[in-house]
Amino acid sequence: MEQTLQALTGILLKAIPTIIILVILHNFLKLVLFGPVEKMLKERDALTIGARKAAEQSLANAERKTAEYEAQFRDAKAVVYKEQEETRRKWLEDQAQQIARAKTDNEARVSLAKKEIMVEASSARSTLERTTEELAEEIATSLLTRRAS
Repeated sequence: MEQTLQALTGILLKAIPTIIILVILHNFLKLVLFGPVEKMLKERDALTIGARKAAEQSLANAERKTAEYEAQFRDAKAVVYKEQEETRRKWLEDQAQQIARAKTDNEARVSLAKKEIMVEASSARSTLERTTEELAEEIATSLLTRRAS
């Protein structure tokens, strides 16, 4: 057992320079290689987070502008619809006035036509009465002349 311990002690003594070289190499690599890589990764993360925030802010601005444009579009549509409704209302009023005027004109024409018809009917009656009397006299004369012959 003592031999084993001595052999182990010898191996450890021979390994001390290797351990020291490994520790120095570890510190050297940490200082020269891993330090700058870690610094670069931190900067990249910071830039990525900044870019994400900028993208989120741009997206929020775009959504806000979209909402504004939609509101303006709705307002413009409302104005157009209001103007269309006003135009339609005026057109209906004009149409109603034209219909009322046409109705009044037609009533006047019908009234005038009725008067003319009444005048013609009266004239026809008087003509008929005269013609009836003349015909009655002719018939009576004709009958009386036949009987006398």
